Order: sequence, then structure tokens, then C-alpha cells
Amino acid sequence: MSSQVAGARAVRDEDAFDVERVAQWLRANADDATGLDGTPEVRQFSGGASNLTFQLTYPDRQVILRRAPKGTKARGAHDMGREFRIQSKLSGVLPYVAPMVAFCDDDSVLGADFYVMGKIDGVIPGKEWPADVPLSEDQARRLCFAFIDVLVELHSVDVAAAGLTDLGKGLGYVRRQVEGWSTRFRNARTDDAPDYESVMAWLAENQPDDVANCVIHNDYKLDNVVLAPDDVTRVIGILDWEMATLGDPLMDVAGSLAYWVQADDDDRRQMMRRVPTNLPGMITRAEFVEYYCQRMGFEMTPERWRWYEVFGFFRSAVIAQQIYYRYYHGQTTNEAFAMLGGAVHLIDEEITRLIAR
Repeated sequence: MSSQVAGARAVRDEDAFDVERVAQWLRANADDATGLDGTPEVRQFSGGASNLTFQLTYPDRQVILRRAPKGTKARGAHDMGREFRIQSKLSGVLPYVAPMVAFCDDDSVLGADFYVMGKIDGVIPGKEWPADVPLSEDQARRLCFAFIDVLVELHSVDVAAAGLTDLGKGLGYVRRQVEGWSTRFRNARTDDAPDYESVMAWLAENQPDDVANCVIHNDYKLDNVVLAPDDVTRVIGILDWEMATLGDPLMDVAGSLAYWVQADDDDRRQMMRRVPTNLPGMITRAEFVEYYCQRMGFEMTPERWRWYEVFGFFRSAVIAQQIYYRYYHGQTTNEAFAMLGGAVHLIDEEITRLIAR
């Protein structure tokens, strides 16, 4: 197999591990060890800024390894066992989840908990659409609605049938999220960051009640889905289940749309774009909300949605600040994270305008 893996590169020195030790453990513990003989070639996926993702390539098989980063700041984050269990259960009721191969909580193997899963082959959009994959305006529009349809399918999973009733804490999710993300920001704030106190106060004072309690992904965006190689309007996989839980589905949509930068957005917002939602044919955020709420049977107005839009932006700012905290304190040398400090300031200005509107 080719060593040139799309979206992957050589493993960073700070993230390197004993490949042969992991390979031996995997052969002994995989549900199915077929094709796992020998020592694999390892490449690291450069996308994402949280859990670390690697591709292990054997002569006849490719698998994906996920592990937590060093210097983790948020308490309770990067729980590999939880991520493994969620996908193990969802794979029986949702066709977009990769098969789980093995989970390891023996620190002597890699130095941290990790799990291995099968690879879903297809197209994964990055910040820019892959140059060698054609996408017409009509296809882009159909992809958007298919992307939403899959989210509706996830939000409609029978929680009890999936064995996931213990995944969340019940109603009160909105309140817990406002409190939780506010605490996370304060804990991760660096001396060069805005304080966000007025934003956190506004969110707390204006928060709505939960509209439902269902399985939510919490990081559902175009670079976390896999598209069919023969039909890029069809989603065949969902990646990165790190933050999945039971909660309010509108909060999931809010998180998604924080990354949905339109072609007609100003330069400030364009600077924050991470997925190719600016392409000709891509729907607007307003169309996204309207179609999703229509599919789910929720009533929504632009004024009511404003709260969710502010929350989605604030949450993305906290995530950026948590990652920047690791860079600021020398816990990672990834220079890409240096830019996130500026992003936190840009998001603060965007939220201020939204609240004032």
C-alpha cells in the first residue's frame, strides 16, 4: 500500500510511540487479528487538534489508532474508553460508525489509553475541498441536505435500544453546558485572552429549556464525516466521537454551525473557516436551521436561534482556548496552535456583534 495517506504525514517527534510494542499488543488483543502480522507503517493525521489520530498500514489491512494528547488540560476529557464504548454500541444501530478493533488501558504499551478501529475509506473534506474530487453546485447542495439528514438520523437513535441510557445526565443539558463551558474557559484562560465574562453572563441569563434529550455528536462538521468515493453527496461515516453524549439536539446544531462559514461572510469570519462550506451551492446557516428543524418538528425563529448561535461561537472559542493553553504553556510544540489565541479574540468580537444585534 502507498505510504502517501491523504491528510496524513510523518509522526511528530513529540507524538511518537513504540510501534512494535503496539503491534504486538494489537495482534494479541484484536477482536479480529487478520492482516495484523508484522510491524505497520505509521502516519499521523494532521487534521484535528484534540485526540491524536494515526493510521497503521499493514500489507493487507489499514486500521486507525486514537490516543489522548500530552498535557491534557480539561478534567474528564480525552476518555478513550468512553469513546470506544459509545462507538461499539452505536455501530449496531447506526451505519456510519467504524468497527471497533481493540481498546487498551495498559499504560506500558503506549504511555496512555488508546483504541484501534477499522478505517472507513472515502472522501474526508478538509478546509478546502479535495482538488481531485469533482463537486458541482448541485452536488454541494445535495451534500448539505444529506449531511443534515444523517444528523437527524443520529438524533433519532433509540437510546434504550442502543444501550446508551447511562451516557448522559438527563434534562438540564443546556444549563450544564453553559456552566461547564464557562468553567472550562476560566480554567484555560491565559493572560493574553479576553475574559468573556459578559458573554457568559448573557448566555446564563437568556438560556432556553432543553427541547429533547437524545444522542448528540457534539463535533459534527464536514471534516468529521466520510463521503462515498463514488458519490460525494452520500455520507458513509462519522468520525471523532470524543464529545458524544445525551443532550439537547439544538445544541449539536449550534456547535456544527459555528464552523459553517458562508461565501458571503466577511473577511473576519472567513479567517475562521475550517471546512469548505463556502463553495458554490452550499446552503446558508439559515437554510440549515430551517431544514433541520422542519425534519425534527421543532419551531424556530431567527431571534430564538440567536442564543444558540452565540453559544456555538462561545463553545468554539473555549475549545480553541483549551488547545492554545497547551501551546502557551509549552505542552505542545505544534506551531499551528499558536494562531488559536488570535482566533479567540476574533470570536469574542463576533459574539459581541451578535449579542448587540
